[in-house]
Amino acid sequence: MSASIEQLIDARGHDLGGGFKVRRILPFHKRRMVGPFIFFDHFGPVDYPPGSGFDVRPHPHIGLATVTYLFDGAIAHRDTVGSDIVIEPGAVNWMVAGRGIVHSERTPPDMRAAGMRLHGIQTWVALPETHEECPPSFTHHPASTLPVFDLGGATARLLAGHAWGHTSPVEFPWGIWYLGVTAADGARFDIPADAAEERAVYVAEGDVMIDGQSVQAGTMAVLTPGKTATLNLAEGSHLMLAGGQKMDSERKIDWNFVASQKSLIDEARRDWTASAAASWKGTRFTLPEGETEHIPLP
Repeated sequence: MSASIEQLIDARGHDLGGGFKVRRILPFHKRRMVGPFIFFDHFGPVDYPPGSGFDVRPHPHIGLATVTYLFDGAIAHRDTVGSDIVIEPGAVNWMVAGRGIVHSERTPPDMRAAGMRLHGIQTWVALPETHEECPPSFTHHPASTLPVFDLGGATARLLAGHAWGHTSPVEFPWGIWYLGVTAADGARFDIPADAAEERAVYVAEGDVMIDGQSVQAGTMAVLTPGKTATLNLAEGSHLMLAGGQKMDSERKIDWNFVASQKSLIDEARRDWTASAAASWKGTRFTLPEGETEHIPLP
């Protein structure tokens, strides 16, 4: 293996239910996090014929921010801070769970009727201990607000953090580094050793050579700290570059809950069940407006 690659992680298939299948990269038993990234899912591409779609019923989160980024298709997002938005390709949709939030993800009605190809990435980033019980929020960043620049012949979109002299408008209280890179005609560029404390390259499509090591679609290469990596991208490749500052402490993950302390997860598990039993009245967790279903605690 190339000296600039510390670890290779192959995606594993995972069924979220309702016909919604993903390829999961993080967490991995030998690598729980890269920077603040604790969860990394690649879904699609999948073609839904007219009249069909996916439905991820309302479910809770704590202690993290979810980041949805689409290549194709759309997702109708609803949550308990009042967001009701259709997520589209190129935009960044940043949902901070903090103390607790509930959201649903479904095929928009018009695309369910017409049929749709869906393809994208969903990640969770752990909130630092100082913010893991902050109030929940949701922020939409349209594609037009994100820095786009040439990177050795590839087109790079900076989703969060700082990179190659550019700064994303996304605000996050921890060092983060997150980009989408597309090489229609192939490309070559270096990832500097100081780009981020922890860095990883995920190949969503195509094939990439990292200092002579082939990394194919569905694989994440965690880069060796302190070493510059040279990437050669095949024509039609699509990468996600993810990482940032090493997290302030280890994180525990249980179902949709992330926390620095097990007691916070235990409390959230009890409160989700109690909220459902009380029909969401006067409880910690509620349902997004217009929703009547929920995913029970497994």
